[in-house]
Amino acid sequence: MNFKEKIYLIINRDKQGIKASRIYDSYMLIMILLSIIPLMFRTRYPIFKVIEIITVFSFLVDYILRWYVCELKLKKGWKSYLYYPFTPMAIIDLLSILPGLNLISDNFKLLRVTRLFKIAGLFRVFRYYDKVELLGKVFKKERNVLLTVLVIAIFYIFLTALVMFNAESRLNPVNGEETFHSFFDALYWSTVTLTTVGYGDLCPITPIGRIISMISSLFGVAIIALPSGVITASYLDELRHNKKISEANNP
Repeated sequence: MNFKEKIYLIINRDKQGIKASRIYDSYMLIMILLSIIPLMFRTRYPIFKVIEIITVFSFLVDYILRWYVCELKLKKGWKSYLYYPFTPMAIIDLLSILPGLNLISDNFKLLRVTRLFKIAGLFRVFRYYDKVELLGKVFKKERNVLLTVLVIAIFYIFLTALVMFNAESRLNPVNGEETFHSFFDALYWSTVTLTTVGYGDLCPITPIGRIISMISSLFGVAIIALPSGVITASYLDELRHNKKISEANNP
């Protein structure tokens, strides 16, 4: 086993009982949790600067190491090094590193928004948690069904918003204003109604508008229930499949 293979076994989630891999996973999980602590406060305490330096450095080293061994995982030869930065997890890793540019100089004014990218670091947890990885397999397996439901939902949202925007033209007697000032308002209303959230900040006042609202709410229940059932059934199938594999390997 060469040096690159040893690094690969350590930084990837432990599946072979390697103690160094478990220690590395635990350390990275701690870094991920530490990195989001500053986002919970408005005040920038000095300790947060130390946390940011440590976590960003850890993420940067992890990113470089994973790029270094990506050939063993992607198995695309030298092309792996070109392909790896564009993989989903690599992009998430990079987003969690970008806030570190503010540590170099305060002149990176535009990059202050990258503070929000630290939230992307939470997705790094997926790499270290089996059940989340299993859920990812479920989404991949049922992607055609879920995509169909998504397309139907988007089409219905747009259609309902279009109908409502033109039907709800009467002025509200309370404030003397139209319910929807723009088509975006109608899209917003249609989305929160279809998902059965209904914040109540935008409410139809015409009879036709209220009828559309009721239909949209009922349709929303079906839209939400369909993918939930598909995901639950597929997730249980994957659990049973993994259990059979585990029992076969450990009789």
